Amino acid sequence: MPVPLDLPEVLDRRDGPYGEAVLRRRGEHFEIIANGCFLMDTSDGRSERLLVTAALDALAEPRGASLLIGGLGVGFSLAEASADPRPGRITVLEREQAVIDWHTAAGAPLAHFAGGGHDDPRTRIVHDDLLRHLRTTDQRYDALCLDIDNGPDWTVTESNDTLYTESGLDLVQRVLAPNGVLAFWSAAPSPAFEERLRSRFPVVSTIPVGVQVERGLPDVVYLAISVPMNGG
Repeated sequence: MPVPLDLPEVLDRRDGPYGEAVLRRRGEHFEIIANGCFLMDTSDGRSERLLVTAALDALAEPRGASLLIGGLGVGFSLAEASADPRPGRITVLEREQAVIDWHTAAGAPLAHFAGGGHDDPRTRIVHDDLLRHLRTTDQRYDALCLDIDNGPDWTVTESNDTLYTESGLDLVQRVLAPNGVLAFWSAAPSPAFEERLRSRFPVVSTIPVGVQVERGLPDVVYLAISVPMNGG
């Protein structure tokens, strides 16, 4: 019997090291649920795309830039990066193997939403936790576009809280190239996080993006631009 359009259909359910990940279809759209909490769906994607374009636009020299996308999600940010000729290298970090499979396995339901980004020769999808990567990598990135949870004030996975703290920003600045750009996605404004960014970066801007679902709060993209370190 067909599932009514207003009821979600579970396509896959996985238990992993970070809890349960579920892929659902609701009508023509797909949803990712983590530990019972809604994370994202394919109904819009404007703010996820803006996360990438705003970061690239803010770079003084975007041609050939090394770009890190934290969180594969449903693929909108990767699609935007791949459609842009400016990045020279696109690294996508995703800690959930289930999400990677939903993009790359045979018949992958989310592959379409990445806009061919998986096949872009500039793209490398890495199965790793963002915070672990920031601690251990010897790579430097011109732009970091980070969308790994719902934002500073409401994280589904408790360990993701660290990203938005002073110690998390230390890690981000460790891998950010001189004159690099940092972009954070958030499901709602966070004045405290914005103030934290302003205390560390000379240029910070906040870009609200209205959402189709009437929940009263816009998505937000936070942009922070670094300056060269002494001797760097």
